[in-house]
Amino acid sequence: MAEPSLAKIAYQTLQQGKGLVGIAHKEISTKLMGFLVPEAIPDTSHITKELLFDLRKSIKDLEEIDWCDAERGLYPKNLLFEAPWIEWFFKYPLVWLDMPSTWSRRKDRNIQDLPHSINKEIYPDYYLQNFHHQTDGYLSDYSASIYDIQVEILFNGTADAMRRRVIAPLKTEINKYFPETNDSSLKILDLATGTGRTLQQIRSAFPKSELTGLDLSASYLKQASKYLNNGENELVQLIKGNAERVPILDQSFQAITCVFLFHELPGKARDNVIKECYRLLKPNGVLILADSIQLSDSPEFSSVLENFHRIFHEPYYKNYIKDDIDLRLSLNGFKCINSDSFFMTKVWSAIKA
Repeated sequence: MAEPSLAKIAYQTLQQGKGLVGIAHKEISTKLMGFLVPEAIPDTSHITKELLFDLRKSIKDLEEIDWCDAERGLYPKNLLFEAPWIEWFFKYPLVWLDMPSTWSRRKDRNIQDLPHSINKEIYPDYYLQNFHHQTDGYLSDYSASIYDIQVEILFNGTADAMRRRVIAPLKTEINKYFPETNDSSLKILDLATGTGRTLQQIRSAFPKSELTGLDLSASYLKQASKYLNNGENELVQLIKGNAERVPILDQSFQAITCVFLFHELPGKARDNVIKECYRLLKPNGVLILADSIQLSDSPEFSSVLENFHRIFHEPYYKNYIKDDIDLRLSLNGFKCINSDSFFMTKVWSAIKA
């Protein structure tokens, strides 16, 4: 077996460091919450040593796939090291300062603690909540400013590696169904684009393609614009809108991605989003969905999934982890449906019939 390169060792070291920071943060913050606001501590299932071993192995497997995909040129290796480190360093104290209000919402079961300035009539009811007990939900600049570092901590530094799992099936299916289309002619839409981290990963793999991101939150779109439209790359079009009713013409895209949205939607909304994807795709268009693993493909992690629902305010998560997404895709006209799981993320690929 060949010795790992210095670049791979650096990547592994970086991931290990991020993992240790995530674990330490969660352990310290949980102990603090138990000391200061014990009523906010949720009742969770015990995590065995065997399960912890399986989780660590799953992370290692994810990192190996991530490295191998970069090795074979699906995206540049420098993407593995890319993150706004200086910005996150200065924002990390804000995560701690935000915790007392988060604990208070947990204790009081206050799930609609949202900015008074928002116009609630322009958002669907299911969106007007403090998902994850997050301050302001998804509806403030403050929430958007600390979201990415919160997700990195939550997933022990694997969030971008999980997002990148959409790239391999995206490239495979585009090459298969649009072999004569130049990269500059490709149009790719990212639904629920949030702060733009997924689009940033996709752009590294498709640097000449026309990229569009859609999200319901103006605040998160502002953060995405800061990351994506900084004058160094092609402009990414960012649109404020609901993924159930996208303000774009039929058959506008060869490919659509949607990452970490479905577990925060009620079942009917999931169907509506899939219908919109079908409408927006060209014939043989590619749909790539990525979201939490489910009970059907990862029963060994059932206690982890249950704990996630108990610790964070995720009102539709229990329904999602039992949902048959393959069936929803099939009933809405998609074919060639495939899926695979990587650590805490499941990825589907499907083709417009």
